[in-house]
Amino acid sequence: MSTGTSTPSSSKTPVSTSDTDIEQLLSREASAFQRELEVERILKAFKLNPYDILDIDESSKPEGIKRRYRQLSLFIHPDKTPHARAPDAFDLLKKAESELSDTAKREALDATIAEARLQLLRSHGFSTSTQDDDPKLRGLVPPFKVQLRAKVKDLLIEEEVRRRKAIKMNLANEGLEARKKEEEVATRKRKAEDDKTWEESRETRVDSWRSFNNTTKKKKKTKVQILG
Repeated sequence: MSTGTSTPSSSKTPVSTSDTDIEQLLSREASAFQRELEVERILKAFKLNPYDILDIDESSKPEGIKRRYRQLSLFIHPDKTPHARAPDAFDLLKKAESELSDTAKREALDATIAEARLQLLRSHGFSTSTQDDDPKLRGLVPPFKVQLRAKVKDLLIEEEVRRRKAIKMNLANEGLEARKKEEEVATRKRKAEDDKTWEESRETRVDSWRSFNNTTKKKKKTKVQILG
């Protein structure tokens, strides 16, 4: 009789192929759902603020902005996302990255954000030198960042309204100038046509004058003969 003790072999419960397939399917579905959520977020973001579209902080470096754009553009690419408006979201990402890559446009946007921050601090009676980590700001409701985003939105909308009014006024002025030029051209054209008509009828007028003059002379001659 054997007295040796047998060591039980440890074994893992094998995962069936069907379980693996289900996990992969759920993973794909979760990923697709997240992509669609991101598409919706981009579409709902404030269109005049590229920071909102890219969902990135205003202090981000250029390389960070490009990296964020690449991540999002790959994540919601129309080839990978069944969402019907994925192409629209993709275009918004491209436009946002392009605007933040344009130094002049980004500086103008940052200046608007800085102005919004100053106005918001003044409205709360805080010093304009108050830092974001100041305890007074942390106690605000709604949070300071939420209020700042709303203020930035208001200022950007005001700027856009002014820009559109200026464009409309410029177009109106251009239209007025265009009409003036058209009237001047029409006036010159009419004058040229009148001059041409006058010149073309010159011979007729001369002939008429000659005929009239000859007739007058004959009448005078006849009258003299009768009197004589």
